Amino acid sequence: MSMNVHDGGTWVWMTMMMLVLWSLLVFGALALSRSARPPADAGVGDAQRLLDERYARGEIDEGDYTRRRAQLRAGR
Repeated sequence: MSMNVHDGGTWVWMTMMMLVLWSLLVFGALALSRSARPPADAGVGDAQRLLDERYARGEIDEGDYTRRRAQLRAGR
């Protein structure tokens, strides 16, 4: 039976490459999930914009606008 000198190190190299591959896949998935998530305060900015638009269209009066704006700012 003849033994190749490189046979002993092949499994070490393949194991290391698999660890690198799996690490890249896990970190890539984490990076994608974090980038797809909206910022925590994105909803407040959208709510403020909608509130401004409703006030500009005359759907709500100044007192209601002021009260709701204060509630939004307190919720930040």
